[in-house]
Amino acid sequence: MNRAVFFDRDGVLNLDTDYISSINEVKLVNSAVEIVTYCRDAGYMIFVVTNQPVIARGLIDEAELTELNRLYAELFLSRNEKAVIDKIYYCPHHPNANVEKYRQICDCRKPKPGMLFAAQKEFNIDLENSFMVGDRISDIIAGSLAGCRTIQCLTGKHTDRMIQTDLEIPKDISPDFIINDLSEITGIIK
Repeated sequence: MNRAVFFDRDGVLNLDTDYISSINEVKLVNSAVEIVTYCRDAGYMIFVVTNQPVIARGLIDEAELTELNRLYAELFLSRNEKAVIDKIYYCPHHPNANVEKYRQICDCRKPKPGMLFAAQKEFNIDLENSFMVGDRISDIIAGSLAGCRTIQCLTGKHTDRMIQTDLEIPKDISPDFIINDLSEITGIIK
């Protein structure tokens, strides 16, 4: 089985500027490429798992997001050929979506762990020996429910209230590790 590091996108690998609809709006955090490379060198597959309400709100469509994701992965590779993102999983749904076909309760929208389970199935991931890195508590809950060790990065929207969900959230979920900067991962992931 493969080990993986699952990264939330906005607020962790890049600055959270709310609704990103173009690669030109992406500003990677200083250590993002270095940390993705470090994790790959340590033997982990790399996945991005991201809620993308820009689709549900009708700001971009799935084809545009697919292209944005391709360019996003290329941005890492352009800075270091070993900074490979194996796949970007995204949830286009929102319970109050403007676009009707995305107005639904799904299993992929964090804090639900559906995107992590999809990667597990597709890439034979050993979730118990994998990590979920996120800024928001919804990332930590998704990682915990999937059986991953969790790292909360106190960047992005880590202080924002919980996103809307129908999930019954266990009260005892908290991050396994807390870091102030993405670069601190090197002290945790070996």
